[in-house]
Amino acid sequence: MSAFRFLLEKEFKLLLRHPFLPKMIVIFPAVMMLLLPGAADLDVRDIRLAVVDRDRSPLSSLLAREVASSGYFHLVSFPATFSSAVDGVAAGEFDAILDIPPRLGASLERGDAARVFIAPGGVNAMKGTLAAGYLSAIIAAFPASTPAVEVTTLYRFNPRQEYKPFMVPALMVMLVMLLCGFLPALDIVGEKERGTIEQLNVTPAGKLAFIAAKLVPCWLAGFLALAFSILLAYLFYGIVPAGNPGTIFLFALLFAPGISGLGLVVSNRSSTMQQAMFVMFFFVVLFILMSGFFSPVESMPRWARWIAAFNPLKYLVEAIRGVYLAGRGVADLGRQLAALAAFAVVTIAAAACSYRKSS
Repeated sequence: MSAFRFLLEKEFKLLLRHPFLPKMIVIFPAVMMLLLPGAADLDVRDIRLAVVDRDRSPLSSLLAREVASSGYFHLVSFPATFSSAVDGVAAGEFDAILDIPPRLGASLERGDAARVFIAPGGVNAMKGTLAAGYLSAIIAAFPASTPAVEVTTLYRFNPRQEYKPFMVPALMVMLVMLLCGFLPALDIVGEKERGTIEQLNVTPAGKLAFIAAKLVPCWLAGFLALAFSILLAYLFYGIVPAGNPGTIFLFALLFAPGISGLGLVVSNRSSTMQQAMFVMFFFVVLFILMSGFFSPVESMPRWARWIAAFNPLKYLVEAIRGVYLAGRGVADLGRQLAALAAFAVVTIAAAACSYRKSS
């Protein structure tokens, strides 16, 4: 126990004396919470729209003004024909087309059914899909519209469908992964490059004590950064967890040993710091892309969903988003809890087996 205490004291002193690592605990959350939610916003605006107004009635003009005032569209052209508008989309001048048929105003005034045609461009599929959705919502709410069936949509957990409450919890997950994953990955290989690993090998501390002494400072750094990011999310965006904040730290406490254990395995098997960084970068990119960070896992092909089932980041993203948006507790997140616990046990065991200690 005394050997573990001295090793732990040594790791904390190295962390605090490092010229950059203590500052990173503050800089990382500040950059990710203040810059990325605005830069990585998927709410598309200023969509270039061409309006083919073949009715030219006061109601059709009112509809065009409603679309322009929504803030999502920029009316760049009013082509005379639909074919010329299609040519503009092909040339990259427009992102979508709104085709207003003849006698639209007369049909609406009589109370008859009327249709407009929406043609989103396919060059940027996401922008085209969002443009069609925005236009459908605007037309459905148009004052002159009298649909036979009224459709009412109720969003339970994010009523205004804002992107920041969805994005910010995922950024917190990525922050914990970077701090608790990269720092251990660079630790042991750094001891190798400095030539101090032999001195540590002859200490009376066992494998698990040595690994714990390496990981505890990294976990503490990750938890401090997580707490700071939760505070920043509240101060700058007004985003607070709908559930118990302690649940977030519970899941982070399970995820940190798992990703740290993976970092130690990479560090144990690497000869240089550059090699460890490249390998960890590969895992980080793979975890982020297969976690539902940007697109839902359910929308992926079957083979990708199988791979994502072994991705610990996926379960932490689901857990923290569930706490923030839906107010879920531990009882509602049992599957995620079990998956993260299993990942932690496997990677810590692999880290202990991969580290070759001479005493």
